[in-house]
Amino acid sequence: MSSRTSASSQPGILKEQLNQMKRSLALVLTLASCFALSAVAQTPAAAGTAPAAGPAKVAVIAFQVAVAQTNEGQRNFADLQKKYDPRREQLKKLSDDVDAMTKQLQADEAKLTPAEQQSRANALDIKKKQLDRDAQDASNDFQQEMQDIYNGLASKVYDVLQSYAELHGFTLVLDVSQQQNPVLYANNSTNITKEIIDAYNVKSGIPAPPAQPAGATQAPKPAAPRQAAPRPAPAAH
Repeated sequence: MSSRTSASSQPGILKEQLNQMKRSLALVLTLASCFALSAVAQTPAAAGTAPAAGPAKVAVIAFQVAVAQTNEGQRNFADLQKKYDPRREQLKKLSDDVDAMTKQLQADEAKLTPAEQQSRANALDIKKKQLDRDAQDASNDFQQEMQDIYNGLASKVYDVLQSYAELHGFTLVLDVSQQQNPVLYANNSTNITKEIIDAYNVKSGIPAPPAQPAGATQAPKPAAPRQAAPRPAPAAH
């Protein structure tokens, strides 16, 4: 039967749905940065004065990763995970119910009349649709709250970045955390991701979160700058 065949494929699909909320942080962190980091040092010069000449001083930062790796970001993410634990448990129970109903329908198929098979299949379909709907609602709510948390924290981390850049004389700060960025190569000495994380932690006064048990979901650590991409050789004449 088509209904039973569709139901029998549910464990893999359901597992993916239950894991979707845990992957939401990765999705959120890959969103385009809300801030024009390249304008960090573009403070208007005083009227009637020309900007001081000098060599450009450039830094790079994995801004989205920096936000997530602050003590405050890790704490807020952990709190959000705990907030959604009850909903995960509800989804897990609903998933187990669907799995049990699917197996029972398969086991009883030979003993059921066509009408009974259809009734069981309809009940299974209703339960599956409820699971799909609840899982999607929970995922959407989780992602929205995660985005709100990120946006609120990112504005404060940006303030620290701006102060740090001005203090250390950087004329340009490039964000290398986005999938599409113009940086082909950056020396590790120009990466100020850790410095911004440390500076923000000092300013916020929030202690580092306790060590996570093995297998716990954590925010990604700052990534090293990418190495230079190979350039094509000039055409021979």
